[in-house]
Amino acid sequence: MDILKLKPVLKDYIWGGERLKNDFGFQSKLDKVAEGWMLSCHKDGKNTVIGGEYDGQTLDDIIEKYGKEKIVGTRSLDFPYFPVLIKLIDAKDNLSIQVHPDNNYAQRVEGEFGKTEIWYVLDAADDAHLIYGFKNEITSDEFKEAIENNTLMDVLNSVNVKKGDLFFIEAGTVHAIGKGTLIAEIQQNSNSTYRVYDYGRVGADGKPRELHIKKAVDVSVTKPPAYEIRPMGNPEDKGDYISTLLTKCDLFTVYHYDVKNSISLNTDEKSFNHILVVDGCGKINGKNLKKGDSFFVPANFGKYEIFGNCEIIITNI
Repeated sequence: MDILKLKPVLKDYIWGGERLKNDFGFQSKLDKVAEGWMLSCHKDGKNTVIGGEYDGQTLDDIIEKYGKEKIVGTRSLDFPYFPVLIKLIDAKDNLSIQVHPDNNYAQRVEGEFGKTEIWYVLDAADDAHLIYGFKNEITSDEFKEAIENNTLMDVLNSVNVKKGDLFFIEAGTVHAIGKGTLIAEIQQNSNSTYRVYDYGRVGADGKPRELHIKKAVDVSVTKPPAYEIRPMGNPEDKGDYISTLLTKCDLFTVYHYDVKNSISLNTDEKSFNHILVVDGCGKINGKNLKKGDSFFVPANFGKYEIFGNCEIIITNI
């Protein structure tokens, strides 16, 4: 099977902007494009293949046809579902303050898995910030009281954000992306989100968007974040490219590559590679590659090469 180019699934949430259309070239009639789901087999949005033998088919159907072990890799057998969901997020306005459940709670209450994720900041306005956990450890009751008394912002940890920051958002971490931030998000394949606060905004129906206070209090870890706001590894100059390990955990491994000339990569029987092009252009195995492209390299594909001047994020499991 050849490398598959994927069509993004676009979402028009109320806080979104125009950068995914204007900067990344996504074609859409939507006024706002808040998210592009770049690798997804989730029921709320599944990628289809662009061009080639499988043009128009969903990645999910291709995996079902040929088998998860063959296409996604042997490591995928540890997961009863497609393991990751990868997004581009354009926050023109603040996202709601929210939290995601862990696997145990999500499976019991929502019928799907929990959501641990990372954010890699691609761009940020000078005054951009986000919410990342709590300033100090408090009790769940104190968290609930802060929500009820409208003093929530007093206890949450607000962080100035800049290009190149890396946030590890473990399930149970209260968080919110602030306006003026462009992010690549790699997450568990889940869409379970509990809103804590939404700035009094209304949805398309003219009504305030639903909050999920009880569930949020149930699942939130009311402590300061445990992780540094930086990639796990340091940049390594390899001559033709610079490699940086963004994160490595039991759910996914993510690298950022700044390709100046060329890079040779491969997949074996263990895992696929997903390639997200976040800047520049070039070629992948002779085919054109540009900013905003998403490629799925099946497990056991072997060696492939990227030539050009581009920034890419590669995820495997």
